[in-house]
Amino acid sequence: MSDKTLIVLIGPTAIGKTTASIQIAKILSCPIISADSRQFFKEMSIGTAKPNKEEMHGVTHFMIDSHSIFDDINVGKFETEVIALLETLHQTNKTVILVGGSGLYIDAVCKGFDELPEANINIRNQITLLLEEKGIESLQLLLKELDPAYYLKVDLLNPQRISRALEVCLSTGKTYSELREGNIKKRNFKIIKIGLNTSRELVYNRINRRVDEMMEAGLLEEVKMLQPHKHLNALQTVGYSELFDYLENKVDLKTAVESIKQNSRKFAKRQLTWFRRDEGIKWFEPNAIPEILHFLKTQL
Repeated sequence: MSDKTLIVLIGPTAIGKTTASIQIAKILSCPIISADSRQFFKEMSIGTAKPNKEEMHGVTHFMIDSHSIFDDINVGKFETEVIALLETLHQTNKTVILVGGSGLYIDAVCKGFDELPEANINIRNQITLLLEEKGIESLQLLLKELDPAYYLKVDLLNPQRISRALEVCLSTGKTYSELREGNIKKRNFKIIKIGLNTSRELVYNRINRRVDEMMEAGLLEEVKMLQPHKHLNALQTVGYSELFDYLENKVDLKTAVESIKQNSRKFAKRQLTWFRRDEGIKWFEPNAIPEILHFLKTQL
């Protein structure tokens, strides 16, 4: 058994993963890699709840501010970069922490990401046309029909991810979920998975409070600066899409903020659906740092 270890800290949005990971990393004297699919974009800070230098407390972080919204980055490239990064970090650190709520990105590091077949260009054009003419709801309904399992996991507000899954389903006649459940790649490090969760009411309260704090911190101003690039995939996400609608006078500000809260709560529910299928995760309350450390001592 390798003496190299990757501690994977997961959980729904706003549960307190960043704070917990930093506390654990300080005690274990190890670096942190972010597995948040938006925190590596340097132009997006407030809306991604990215920790600042002061909040990092001197703990070295990777995959934060590492890319631009203009970069072509996807889950496959994320896997390649993080595995290469772990090879380097494990030379001087027996333990590394991977923290985030993006289940697909975490699975890519732990299990590997299989390259899926390219879609027929005609099918891609048909999906694009459907999106333009009938909106994202039409894609959501089609995905629910063709791949109900992935429908429960995917970010339903992300047209790129839904479109990609539909392309695969319609091109191959198989579900995206089925093709994604490929052979697990063997890693040369031990993996310990820790999940943070609490009651639904507390999770939702945390989410609502975080959105209010983001608005107070200047989220609207951040979104205004990014508005010229709102067509980019990186910005098709909760916290940004709703405020783009406000800036285009589609809704008032109060409605936009409430939509961020609602969509964030829905996202948290989908995150937990994804993570709960993994029986290898040991679950804790978000503030149970002593208990988590005790558990880690029995595993490391």
